[in-house]
Amino acid sequence: MTAASFDVAAPPSKDPRQPGRSKHMAAGAASSYIRAMLTKLFGSRASKTAAVLPRVAEGTRVYAIGDIHGRLDLLNEIERRIADDAATAQAARNAVIYLGDYVDRGSQSRAVIDRLIDQPLPGFERILLLGNHEDSMLQFLVDVQIGPAWLAYGGAATLLSYGVRPPVSDRDLVRAQEELRAKLPERHLAFLRGLKLRHVEGDYYFVHAGIRPGIPLDDQRPSDLLWIRDEFLHSRRDFGKVIVHGHTITETPEIKRNRIGIDTGAFASGTLTCLVLQGESWSFLQT
Repeated sequence: MTAASFDVAAPPSKDPRQPGRSKHMAAGAASSYIRAMLTKLFGSRASKTAAVLPRVAEGTRVYAIGDIHGRLDLLNEIERRIADDAATAQAARNAVIYLGDYVDRGSQSRAVIDRLIDQPLPGFERILLLGNHEDSMLQFLVDVQIGPAWLAYGGAATLLSYGVRPPVSDRDLVRAQEELRAKLPERHLAFLRGLKLRHVEGDYYFVHAGIRPGIPLDDQRPSDLLWIRDEFLHSRRDFGKVIVHGHTITETPEIKRNRIGIDTGAFASGTLTCLVLQGESWSFLQT
């Protein structure tokens, strides 16, 4: 499949007439919107060549949720919106994909994991991906050397959510590690260890950070799937599938010819984004 040639900013996600209220771009209009952008970018050539748009399997509606980062309130809200949307759409199969980074930065990392374990959306197939922040948390449990870096990009908030006082010096890292080992519920550890690196739905490839250009999708390194930025973000290659990712914060969802980025900095902005896919159409839900 050749990725559809669209490279545009997402349409506005907020309704200016109703501050704070999410605006959901109609799914039926999304395909027309993409086709209009194709014509705008490539002129009449786009319509003459009948560019193939990426799609998911018939009868499937896919919801992909961006980086949550300890914001239980936003997770609750986006899942409510997803449930309402699915009840209206009445697809034969609903799948919800979480793109990772459930912990750090926000104050409720432990509660977010509890929610994900205890309250799966009823009637949905669920796929939970690993983010670089969960990977760092797991590494800290076995190697204190990663501690300073993890704490610098949000790990202290996760420690506090488990009742662990963040270390005040490098010499204090071992104490924090030992306390986290003792206070981390076994089911949380199993949850973290069970997270997937990637998922495919039709012409879309879901991952936390991105992929390394020039490497087949099946041969991608875990470190790139969790951490990559510039080489991926600036690439104009056709990756074979449209990559749906989080990890890199943008004010609004970023729609490119070969990728869709949906990390809208929820921990600070209050905007958690969900990409909705069905057939050739796409739309967004936001808090």
